[in-house]
Amino acid sequence: MSAPSAVVSALTVYPVKGMRGIELESARLTPAGLAHDRAFMVVRRDGRFVTQRDCPTLALIGTALDDDGVTLSRDGFGTLRVPFDREDGDRVRTRVWKDPCEAVDQGAAASRWLSAALESADPLRLVAMAPGFQRPQGKADLLGAGTHTLFADAAPFLVANEESLEALNRELAARGFDAVPMDRFRPNIVVRGLPAFAEHRAGLWRGTGWALRLCHPCERCIVTTIDQATALRHPQREPYRTLTEINPVPGSDSAPAFGQNAVLHEGAQIEVAVGDRFQTEEATR
Repeated sequence: MSAPSAVVSALTVYPVKGMRGIELESARLTPAGLAHDRAFMVVRRDGRFVTQRDCPTLALIGTALDDDGVTLSRDGFGTLRVPFDREDGDRVRTRVWKDPCEAVDQGAAASRWLSAALESADPLRLVAMAPGFQRPQGKADLLGAGTHTLFADAAPFLVANEESLEALNRELAARGFDAVPMDRFRPNIVVRGLPAFAEHRAGLWRGTGWALRLCHPCERCIVTTIDQATALRHPQREPYRTLTEINPVPGSDSAPAFGQNAVLHEGAQIEVAVGDRFQTEEATR
C-alpha cells in the first residue's frame, strides 16, 4: 500500500567525516551515498579514525566543494585545498568501527594544517580511500553484502524526517530545554510530509527514477549533544537523554534512535533535488 507522497526538503553532503556539511539544492545518488559524501577522514598517527566523539572541534571546520576537490577552512587558520585524485601518498591502514580500510595519506601540508586547526598536540592526517579498495560491509545482514560506503559510519545514506525533529523539540520544550536544529543529526536527506518517526518503518521511498530502501534505525551517540556552531557539549546531555525516552532503538531502553539508515535501491547517478516528491511503500514480507 502506498502512503501519500512526501517531499525532499534538504540535502547535505559531508566531504570530510565529522566536519561541517554542505547544503545542496541537488545531489547525485551513487551506491556509496551522495556524491563526495565522507570522501575523506581524519586519522591519528597510528591510523585510528577521529570523529566528533573524541574531537568536537571538527564541527568548526568548514568545507566547500568544487569540481576537483574540497577546501577546508576555520576562522583564524586560513584554508586548505585537497584534490580528489591524489594517489601518490603513503598507504594508511585504518578502520571505521570494525571495518578495515586501506587509505591514502593526503600529505604533510594537510597534516600540519589539520593539526593546527584542530588544536591537536598529536599529529593528525587526512586520508582518502585507496584507489581500487572496497570497504567490507560490517552490517551485511541489515544493509546487504553488496552495499559499500566510503567513510560513513555504516550505511550509504542517513535519512531524517522534519516531523520527528519537531516531536523531539516539543518534548525538549516541555522539559525546559532549548530546541535543537537538524544538524545535530548530520543526515544526508531530510524529508517533509511524514508522521513523526514514520521513517523507521522499513520500506521504499520511491521518487522519479530513484528509490531508497530503508534498512534500520540509526542509533545515536553523544555527537547529538554537541552544538555544531560552537563545538560545545550540552551539560545535561540533551537531546540524547530525552530522545532515549521518546524514541529508543527497538529492543533497547538505553540508546536513542533518530533517522534511518538507507541504501540505494535503484537510480545510480540520478540527481535528486530539494522539492522532489516521493511515495512511501511498505516493506513486503
